[in-house]
Amino acid sequence: MSQVWIGKLPTTPLGEIWAACNDVGLVAVSLWGDRERFVAQVAGLTGALPLVDEGPVTAVTTQLDEYFRKERQEFDLPIDWSVMTPFQQTVLREVCAVGYGRVVTYGDIAQRIGNPKAVRAVGHANGRNPIPIIIPCHRILGSDGKLHGYSAPGGLETKAWLLRLEGSWLL
Repeated sequence: MSQVWIGKLPTTPLGEIWAACNDVGLVAVSLWGDRERFVAQVAGLTGALPLVDEGPVTAVTTQLDEYFRKERQEFDLPIDWSVMTPFQQTVLREVCAVGYGRVVTYGDIAQRIGNPKAVRAVGHANGRNPIPIIIPCHRILGSDGKLHGYSAPGGLETKAWLLRLEGSWLL
């Protein structure tokens, strides 16, 4: 079991954001701002109790800060995909392919993974995304082209805010 480190980005338009990484890469991002909740999430994903150390997560916090300042449209961080189920990995790798300022539907993702009937499963995998923003689950819409679900503080308002930041969703 490898060591996991967590650190936070304290000043963002969405409040305090926590990030966790190990020797392989990024394992989680939390928009909740609650350290205990995040420690429990990371321990559940990795089986390791994380250490608070800003150093190992500096690249994550720097890139998130650049994103919020509209200076970054793509993240180039290694991700430890092993913290996800194989189906989640498949879905979320496709979600990563949705570019900045673009949106697609859950059905589009189901088609792209070769399983057009898996729309609900895609929605479920997207809803359990442990690395929001960096894996841009906010760019996925319902088949009606509307916002559906976002498991972060503010819910759909946060999802809409992220889309407006990227210039893809004008509400």
